[in-house]
Amino acid sequence: MRPRPLAHLLAGCVLFCRIAAAQPAPKPSPTTAAPPSTDDLFALGQQLFDQLAPPEIKAQYEFPSKTQWDEFAIRLQHALEGDDLRALATYAPEGRAALTALRPFPDCSDYADWLATRLDEIEAAEQLATPTPTLRPNTPSRPLSLIPHYELWLARVRSHPSPASAGELMPRLRAAFTTEGVPPELAWLAEAESTMNPNARSPAGARGLFQLMPDTAKELGLGTFLPDDRTNPEKSAHAAARLLRANYEKFGSWPLALAAYNAGPGRIARLLEKTSTKTYAGIAAALPAETRMYVPKVCALVATRAGVAPEKIPAPGRG
Repeated sequence: MRPRPLAHLLAGCVLFCRIAAAQPAPKPSPTTAAPPSTDDLFALGQQLFDQLAPPEIKAQYEFPSKTQWDEFAIRLQHALEGDDLRALATYAPEGRAALTALRPFPDCSDYADWLATRLDEIEAAEQLATPTPTLRPNTPSRPLSLIPHYELWLARVRSHPSPASAGELMPRLRAAFTTEGVPPELAWLAEAESTMNPNARSPAGARGLFQLMPDTAKELGLGTFLPDDRTNPEKSAHAAARLLRANYEKFGSWPLALAAYNAGPGRIARLLEKTSTKTYAGIAAALPAETRMYVPKVCALVATRAGVAPEKIPAPGRG
């Protein structure tokens, strides 16, 4: 079998989705105790593609193997953790194809919403890789040049509506942040992390509205097994706010606190020491590509959704 790029293979998934959508839905079994796993859905997709795809489609496309899906997730995570925005941008076609393939499956929404937020960052990196004469992300017109690419993200966030779940979730998240003494507008962090899906999960193991890793969640007092407290909006919001507050108290600015939330406080501390700087701008170029997109994205969300410019976000108060 000749090798094909994953984006081409993922097109087979998209075609499967269209084929499957045309089939009569199976009747639910009264004895079914749990929804099918993603592995079950993957096997069903492979079976339907093999049985129903026309010969000319099979000659042009292949359904990706489970290994190819897993390898894609690993490669994407490496690109997010790397420091090359151009390398991250190359994942845009594969990311779009993967998201299109996942969206028709309700049981895949947890992973799809994680991928959607990362695809937003990948597409921003794609913009930066091919700047236009009217887009100068490294030379913003405002004093917030201390947050590189902020202007780019302002334009992106303003072009997208807030998630449908924001109306129901944000009052609860804001209340939790306020209780922890953290400015409530920072609760919009949940949009950047999970598209406000309480069940969102990443291939690396992060989960919930605020995408907390298991070890971090346990350190913050959350349980991660039956039930997983990270999927509880209030509990996860309190934990995320406590983590943000600790980061602010350690580094003294919200951009640095956000960078530490995404990349880890140890990495931020080492970079600050290495560069002899005390600002986010001083270390931005050395941060992982994901973090370099994440910090201005959250700042733009706070400015657009909450109407609070990043430099106006107050210091933590008394929790």
